[in-house]
Amino acid sequence: MKSKIGIIIGREFNERVRKKSFILSTLLTPLFMIGLMVAPILISQYSEENKKQIVVVDDTKIVGAQLQNTKEVEYLQTDMPIERARTEFSDKFAILHIGSNIMENPNDVRFYTNSTASITLEQNIAAQLKMIIENIKLQQQNIESLPAIMAQVKSDVNLQSLSNEDGTSDDGAKSKSSIVATIIAYVLSFILYMFILLYGVMVMQSVIEEKNSRVLEVMVSSVSPMEMMMGKILGVASVALLQIIIWLLLIVGVGYFVLPELIPEEISMAVAMLQQGASPESIQSGADMGLLQAIVTLTDVAYLTKIIISLLVFMIGGFLLYAALYAAIGSAVDTPQDAQQLQTPITIPIILSLIVMLSVINDPTSELAFWFSMIPLTSPIVMMARIPYDIPTWEIFLSLGILIITFLIVVWCAGKIYRVGILMHGNKPSFKELWKWMKYK
Repeated sequence: MKSKIGIIIGREFNERVRKKSFILSTLLTPLFMIGLMVAPILISQYSEENKKQIVVVDDTKIVGAQLQNTKEVEYLQTDMPIERARTEFSDKFAILHIGSNIMENPNDVRFYTNSTASITLEQNIAAQLKMIIENIKLQQQNIESLPAIMAQVKSDVNLQSLSNEDGTSDDGAKSKSSIVATIIAYVLSFILYMFILLYGVMVMQSVIEEKNSRVLEVMVSSVSPMEMMMGKILGVASVALLQIIIWLLLIVGVGYFVLPELIPEEISMAVAMLQQGASPESIQSGADMGLLQAIVTLTDVAYLTKIIISLLVFMIGGFLLYAALYAAIGSAVDTPQDAQQLQTPITIPIILSLIVMLSVINDPTSELAFWFSMIPLTSPIVMMARIPYDIPTWEIFLSLGILIITFLIVVWCAGKIYRVGILMHGNKPSFKELWKWMKYK
């Protein structure tokens, strides 16, 4: 039995790995993902936008003059009445009219645009006016040394996140980065979503193609339907596993060889001190503490090993579960169009888990996060969104155990459908008929 399944696995693996599409997607997808992350930064740095000129008509004579020019906006002051300014400066981007009663009524301001203004621009102008009005009101209180007092009162708080697993002392406490955990949770959840959906559908399409070519009818004479189904599922799973391992090696390689070259020496020294257990306040560095904690998290071998192993385990478990369902559907229909109706109940949990993942990231320890990470149809994606936040290990093993048990049950049920469906042609079964197939002896 093992040898027969092995032959089918080898056939499925070789057929897909040797395709140019597999090689190109394996090599180009990481570059594409890196490009998506780097492109917005490059565009923002090298794009040259025309500076917007905004004419300011200030009835108060004190507010408008304090507006600060930016890279995107230049404020032009004028003493013209607003009616004339709107006519004279129709070639400018906009006219900002600050009413004489703005100190008592902050809504006494109008923004006349000659072109469409973005919400970001409007918010920036409103924020500047708010700050100017508040400063003027404070100055009217006649408080001595007001600028010095404000400078002394102003405080920027940088929250230092540390692991509490080593006790009450800060000595040796590991620095943690919630930003990195959030990014990893997003990325891994989407990777699992993509793989489960993409490769699950690939299994279904492969079964439909072989069913229509009558290949399965020949194979069933020497191989049992269960062996055929498991060989096909495991063959496609090996392709998916190979692809993600290559991606992980590329990412780890780039991180190991390239990242150290991009980090300045001062930051590298600060990161090394944090890794050795130094307290954050003892580190004299001009770098932001959040950045240092992010680098420490990304270079934590134990943390990354846990993430990678969890990704591989839940990717395989989630794929095997859904691949069995997709294989059953593929065996029951003759065309991909006929499979649309039967696919819907399977696709809904995958999409639902992605939606829940967005909520889970905000509170990875909530009851919603816990239960959806235990439900087998949603646990692979939702659990991968929780693991970067260092949830209890027993929850991971419990979720994995439930997933494995469910997979075994689903494979048994799918095998019942598969053995009947691969020999059925010209029939579009309903869910009621599929239930009857499962009860056949």
